[in-house]
Amino acid sequence: MPMLAIGGGNRQGRMMTAALPVTAIVDDAEWLAHRYDPGHDAFHFRRVARTTRAQIPFLTDLHLGEENSPLVIRRADCREAATGRGAPIHFLFHSAYCASTMLAQALDQPGVSTSLSEPVLLNDMVGWRRRGASARDHAPVMDDALAMLGRGFTEREAVIVKPSNIFNPLARGALMLRPEARAILLYAPLRAFLLSVARKGMWCRLWCRELLEGYLTDGFVALGFDARDYFRQSDLQVAAVGWLAQQQAFGTLLAWAPDRIASLDSEELTRDPARMVAAAMDHLGLAGDRSAIAGHPALGRNSKSGTPFLAGERQRDLAAAEAAYGEEIAQVVGWAEAVADQAGIPLTLPGALRQR
Repeated sequence: MPMLAIGGGNRQGRMMTAALPVTAIVDDAEWLAHRYDPGHDAFHFRRVARTTRAQIPFLTDLHLGEENSPLVIRRADCREAATGRGAPIHFLFHSAYCASTMLAQALDQPGVSTSLSEPVLLNDMVGWRRRGASARDHAPVMDDALAMLGRGFTEREAVIVKPSNIFNPLARGALMLRPEARAILLYAPLRAFLLSVARKGMWCRLWCRELLEGYLTDGFVALGFDARDYFRQSDLQVAAVGWLAQQQAFGTLLAWAPDRIASLDSEELTRDPARMVAAAMDHLGLAGDRSAIAGHPALGRNSKSGTPFLAGERQRDLAAAEAAYGEEIAQVVGWAEAVADQAGIPLTLPGALRQR
């Protein structure tokens, strides 16, 4: 019987054998599959209680704290232990600043479904691909990574994975590996997205440039620009390019599998979150008491800070940003709409989520 290995103090550290079967880890959803180490072809696990997951926005070291001694298990042993196991898995893909964390948290309902918000393991899949992993090598590892993430706390629970939006170039591949999976594509309207970027300040603008840099590496941007053009674009133009690339990809995904994928506008989600969470549950085939959704803690707090959420708070924040940056944003929106028209990108996605 394969035994797990306890990693040393760093990700590339030594391996020691411990007298605990791998199945004991794979069968326990509290052991989060956190990282992938391609050098040793191994997954790193750390124990994260369900209550902890519900209290933080993202499953990253920033929010979980550093883990100096992860459990390191060979991928082959994980795959063997997981044979015949696993819950239904579905995806919540998003384009950032669209209340995706709130939706993921609201879909975390014990006995019905459990959510994984931006697991680092999928970021590792992106990074490894960008560093040159071939599609042939990458696909089986991604398959095993999804198997390790797709472990519910009970047999009846589905798993809802909300990757970081850096994962969007790999979304179709993940859906091909899981043909029974369904997905929601959540996006903010262009103006609302740019307002969020503007009001969040310099670090957010830099993040938008970093996102676009990654997308260019992925070959994810097909808008007709020369590489030099991005140096001549303002921060908000760069943010708009990233939004357009994602919108273009989402439109292609919807055309590819309209029976499995639905779109959701963040403004509709925030106007009536209980109704749209119910619609999301319908689309994903989740059981559960729809009448209890309105009382879910996620709908009454800021998903990032955890502080109580005041009615209309998001709209007031956007209105303040409109007052401060409206003129610049109007110019960028006009420019981006012309780019979208030329590239055939829908500003409003088809296949809108509807409650059954």
